[in-house]
Amino acid sequence: MYRLLDVLFSFFGLILLLPLLLVLSILIKLDTRGPVFYRQKRVGRGNVDFSLYKFRSMRVDSDKLGLITVGSRDSRITRIGFYIRRYKLDELPQLINVLIGDMSLVGPRPEVRKYVCYYSDQQMQILSVRPGITDMSSFKYRNENELLACCDNPEDFYIKHIMPDKIDLNMTYINNKSIVLYFKIIYKTFFDVFFKCNHEL
Repeated sequence: MYRLLDVLFSFFGLILLLPLLLVLSILIKLDTRGPVFYRQKRVGRGNVDFSLYKFRSMRVDSDKLGLITVGSRDSRITRIGFYIRRYKLDELPQLINVLIGDMSLVGPRPEVRKYVCYYSDQQMQILSVRPGITDMSSFKYRNENELLACCDNPEDFYIKHIMPDKIDLNMTYINNKSIVLYFKIIYKTFFDVFFKCNHEL
């Protein structure tokens, strides 16, 4: 059932959003040199790597300076990148990942291999499901970049505090997974991103 919903929503979503995707592609291309899309290896279900697609919001090769983005005004973020990140529009190409089966609309956000290596055996259970575009931790950590900007060592704080909490929240979803919760998270994500409404699940 979940896979059917993912396919239907991602397929029709890509069709309906095509004009917006084209406009964003043009704006990114006009803003800075480099490709429109950014591909990054993430860890998916079964501990298998896959290529995650995003609209490029940072300058080329910025990931070589660090995997964590600190603050909304990180100097690596492009002018148009600031706005597409603010409204999570950089995540839209992941509908392609959902359509081909790498991801689900709802599920734990996929990590890069570097951080998965810190998982305990118990935390590895999070890799038993498809990763998602949105999850329960997306609401609590909507301002994660600003939070990290206040830390002396952002990566250490992420590994020791934010990442374990995200895993706990997503294990709650996995252990209570239902169609109702699936739709609630999609509904809350929509209003949280575009209307800044903090609805309770």
